[in-house]
Amino acid sequence: MAKMRKKADLPTKACAACQRPFAWRRKWARDWESVKYCSDRCRGAARKAPATAVAR
Repeated sequence: MAKMRKKADLPTKACAACQRPFAWRRKWARDWESVKYCSDRCRGAARKAPATAVAR
């Protein structure tokens, strides 16, 4: 079994929709490079918002 890591030791990214940082999750292990949004809510908001809108 793998050794436990502290959440602070995991890689982080900024969400493309809300610009908040989010940490790596095990379910994203295979495609971490392609993950852009922190949640389904942000993914949906990004689709509805016009491309020229500025995120807060």
